[in-house]
Amino acid sequence: MMQPNLLALYGLKFNPFAQDIPVEAVFVNPRLDHFCWRIENGLAREGGFAMVHGDPGSGKSIALRLLHQRLTRLPDLMVGSITHPQSSLSDFYRELSDIFAVPIKPQNRWGGFKALRERWLAHLDASRRRCVLLID
Repeated sequence: MMQPNLLALYGLKFNPFAQDIPVEAVFVNPRLDHFCWRIENGLAREGGFAMVHGDPGSGKSIALRLLHQRLTRLPDLMVGSITHPQSSLSDFYRELSDIFAVPIKPQNRWGGFKALRERWLAHLDASRRRCVLLID
């Protein structure tokens, strides 16, 4: 934690190395703005997948936080977020099964995944809201 007088010395409101910087305080460069625009106008409206990857500390998490904020402003769009960077793939499926109330058995991953996919598609057919799931 940086001391307030050290932040004031450099004209900073927030510690630039903290993980909980408000999204409003983040500088959005043209590339990040274009990425968010493409997701907003492409995937969020039509559907599909996008992957954000890069070296540790390159800004993936803050880009997803910014994207989450921008997507929540769109009408008829439900945005979910899962943040467990230390979890394994089986933990990810357990998290999804909790969200959609689909029991998953460790010995039958394919059956659990198939049930999750069917529940997801049924939700999309029954709802007017489009879903976007952001995973960090």
